[in-house]
Amino acid sequence: MKILISASVAALVFSLPHLVYAGNFSSAYTTINFDRDCKVIDEYELGVSAKCKGYTEPGMPAEMEWPVYFSEGDLRQMVRFGRTTEKTDRWESFGQFNSIGRTIEWRLKGSKPVAAVLRWYIERENPATGEYDKKSEGQVLVISTVADSDNPDNACVVGYVDARANKDANILARLVADTIAPTFECDVDKPLFHGVRGDTSGSPTNFSE
Repeated sequence: MKILISASVAALVFSLPHLVYAGNFSSAYTTINFDRDCKVIDEYELGVSAKCKGYTEPGMPAEMEWPVYFSEGDLRQMVRFGRTTEKTDRWESFGQFNSIGRTIEWRLKGSKPVAAVLRWYIERENPATGEYDKKSEGQVLVISTVADSDNPDNACVVGYVDARANKDANILARLVADTIAPTFECDVDKPLFHGVRGDTSGSPTNFSE
C-alpha cells in the first residue's frame, strides 16, 4: 500500500497549504439512468457514446443544464461533465475493465457546479484464485472538472481518491473538488491520487507513476 499524502483529511489540510478549505461549497446529487435519461450520440465497434441528463440549477430551464457525456469502449468507461463538446480525443479511464457508479455528486459554488465526483469500480482478479470477484474489486472516487460555455474543452479528470484505502474518502474527494478543480487546466495540470493509494486502485490511462 502506497501513501501519497496523509490519509487523514485534517493532516492533509496542514501538510498541503494549497489545499486549505475554501468554504462556500455545497453538494447536489443526480443519478444516471441509461434507459430513461441518455441519448446515444454514436455507436462503434465494442463501444458507444451518449449524452445524459445531468444537473440543472434551481429555477433554470432544462436547456440550461450541465449534461453528462458517457463513453464506453472495450469494457472501459469514461465520463465528462458540463457544457463541453460531444466528442474528444482525451480518453480518461482505467486500464482494467471498469464501470461507473450511478450517483454523481456535483460540488457547487453558489448554484454553479465546479466539479463532479463519481465512483468507479475496477475489476481485479483474486490473487488466490485467478478469478474476478467482488472482494478484489477496486473502488476509486474520480473528481472531474465541469466545463462551461466559456471553456468547453475544460472537461477532464482532476484527481483520484482510493475509496477502499481511505476511511474518509468522500470528504477527501470533496476537498480536492473544492480546492483544485476550480482552477484546474486540462492538458496542463496533471491529475493525482490523494490520500492513501491501495493495491486495488487500478491504472488510470492519463496518470504517470
